[in-house]
Amino acid sequence: MNHVIKLLREQYRSLHLIWKLSLYNIKSEYSNHYLGLFWNILQPLMQAAIYYMIFGLGLRGATAPDADIPFIIYLISGLFPWLFISQAINIGSNSIYAQLGLVTKMRFPSSVLLSISFTNSLINLFFMTVIIGVISLFSQYSNPLYFLGLLYFLVASFALIFAITLVMSTLIILVRDFRNVLQNFIRMGFFLTPIFWQAGERGGLLQMVSDLNPFAYLVQTYRNALIYGEGFFYGDGVDHMYFWSITVFLLIIGSYLHMKFRYKLIDYL
Repeated sequence: MNHVIKLLREQYRSLHLIWKLSLYNIKSEYSNHYLGLFWNILQPLMQAAIYYMIFGLGLRGATAPDADIPFIIYLISGLFPWLFISQAINIGSNSIYAQLGLVTKMRFPSSVLLSISFTNSLINLFFMTVIIGVISLFSQYSNPLYFLGLLYFLVASFALIFAITLVMSTLIILVRDFRNVLQNFIRMGFFLTPIFWQAGERGGLLQMVSDLNPFAYLVQTYRNALIYGEGFFYGDGVDHMYFWSITVFLLIIGSYLHMKFRYKLIDYL
């Protein structure tokens, strides 16, 4: 646990640096685009439109898992947080490898790169959350008071994503094959998370996998705050205990690996 506390303190001391570099990364990414930051809104909306045509109009016949909520609303309330989660994990896991020269030459705190990737993805999610929030208020899907559940989503998603990227950012440098493992892991996570299907409607093995999927917990927490409004927290005590047990376990493993190899990674290139 000492490694975990040390890394979390490192993030806290570097908050200003994380924010500044995150803004710089976003500005530089779209500096040569005519639409600029508007792509943060346009690109997820285009993906949502494609998935709606496939899973909504195509496979489902435009029927929603919940009769009270249009399928497109159900879809985007699950798709947008998943895009955030998958992007943060993918970029964060490769961030140290991409900036290894900076880390080794300047003694730059490499764990900060993971938080920068998380913040970049979070800024993109912010625009999407505003859209869903406005729709929810207009259609009265959820009590605005339950929007505070997004704060819990923020804390829980940072903890899990930071833990996963701590593990993967080290393993990717030690063993290159883990880059391919990561891509397949994210691809599998998309279909095993209740984004276009509803937890509980399938039953059997799929339901069991959903119950064991920590990403499903995050997506449902986000969806509950903005759409369902069934309280400040999604799930019961068992769900919370399971999620945080997995998260703390990964944090301990990831922190150990990161601290053990953080100054030796250049030797594995």
